[in-house]
Amino acid sequence: MSKNGKVLVAMSGGIDSSVTAMMLHEQGYQVIGITMKTWDYESSGSSKRETGCCSLDSINDARTMAVNFGFPHYILDIRGEFGEHIINNFVEEYLAGRTPNPCVLCNTHIKWDALLKRADMLDCEFIATGHYAQIREENNRHVIFKGTDNTKDQTYVLWGLDQNCLKRTMFPLGKFKKTEIKQMAKDAGFYDLANKSESYDICFVPDNDYRSFLNHRIPDLEKKVAGGDFVYKNKIVGKHKGYPYFTVGQRKGLEIALGVPVFVKEIIPEKNTVVLGDKEDLEENHLTVRDFNLIKYANLPDDFVGLTKIRYKDAGTPATINTINNKLDVIFHSPVNGVAPGQSAVIYEGNDLVGGGFIDRKVLL
Repeated sequence: MSKNGKVLVAMSGGIDSSVTAMMLHEQGYQVIGITMKTWDYESSGSSKRETGCCSLDSINDARTMAVNFGFPHYILDIRGEFGEHIINNFVEEYLAGRTPNPCVLCNTHIKWDALLKRADMLDCEFIATGHYAQIREENNRHVIFKGTDNTKDQTYVLWGLDQNCLKRTMFPLGKFKKTEIKQMAKDAGFYDLANKSESYDICFVPDNDYRSFLNHRIPDLEKKVAGGDFVYKNKIVGKHKGYPYFTVGQRKGLEIALGVPVFVKEIIPEKNTVVLGDKEDLEENHLTVRDFNLIKYANLPDDFVGLTKIRYKDAGTPATINTINNKLDVIFHSPVNGVAPGQSAVIYEGNDLVGGGFIDRKVLL
């Protein structure tokens, strides 16, 4: 019988989740490891050798860690659920002229649901992951806040978790820096783990070529969408290979020369039109957010002012936010560049994650 309880740990085979399991085991928790098989490269049409969280090597690395510490390890095949919710949404979003955010959807609708379901089956009180984030309880709510290592903060992709998930979730790495986690692995004798490279690609687009992925999923897509108009300064300036192959803010790979640097400003799928603009044309002051989830507050106070990030690497911009017609109305205090519908807008108050949602549409003022 463990002194701290039973915890199901999501183990990808990488250093963060492996040290998470090791740390909890040493703290006296009864650890059960689980590795989720979400995807295989063959299904994506990629010839690249499998790497990352879904590869056989990663599954074996996770199992080896469990064997070394003497706790059970299971492999959970959720490729069917993943394909239905994440892959289909990814394709549908591009066809709708939006830029999808698959990691957020995966956390919210796949991984946490799968973990909690199996935790109940295995009588685990808690689930744990290797995310660099922290949780505290305040005013009868479980609040996510940034981890100690700002360079590894992963709260941006966690905005979709509800209170039922959070009350059973542990983020053991949140108090540590990445360098400390690597040293823990080395101190435990796992030198290969400490030196293991990390992948930042979308797991089902291993070569980061989403155009090829879309073409594999939808035969003859390029033939169906080729020949649309590039529009710049209200004039047609050329033809493109299809609106799904572009994202707002994109500059490289446009395959058009206008003598000045231009960027994708807007995508109009019903007209197969890609609107181009100068860098300053990408600046926006206002957006709305759909399908939002609040974490710190049950209801957002009127005229709430928070730092709002419109992409993962965004430093954030102060904005005044109100709830209008079941959406968040966000007015930035200074212009932001490259607002992409479909991406996440995530709101912070200091280090606390207030909540977030998907960028619905841009409102040009």
